[in-house]
Amino acid sequence: MTPQLQHTTILMKHAPTLASVLLGLAFITFGANFFLNFIPMPADPSPADAPHKLFMAAMFPTGYLAFVKVLEILGGLLVALPKTRNIGLLVLGPIIVNIVAFHVFLTKGTGLTDPPVLVIGVLSAFLLFTERKAWLGLVK
Repeated sequence: MTPQLQHTTILMKHAPTLASVLLGLAFITFGANFFLNFIPMPADPSPADAPHKLFMAAMFPTGYLAFVKVLEILGGLLVALPKTRNIGLLVLGPIIVNIVAFHVFLTKGTGLTDPPVLVIGVLSAFLLFTERKAWLGLVK
């Protein structure tokens, strides 16, 4: 085996673990930021009656968003550990779908190409692909 091929083989062997750790860290970070506010949010110049602002205005005071953020932290922890990766993906799956739906339907595509959204989408799709044998049992 050539050294180049050997490095590629090692990388591909560890790629799912690296992807799951990165995805887990992203959700833990953004979930914890909701409670601790360590990442400043830029001001949104859109009008107060914009659909995405009305949606978030309903989510904040009801406690629903806090519940979602707790699930993000839990899912992030679970997906970062190899033995619980698929359970973490199961928890995070609906959240990821809703992140995409939020950007598609409420912001009319704005923010859909932001780096965090792209990274989360690519990492989760990669992990679903690498764990496809485990997921195929759900559709048989």
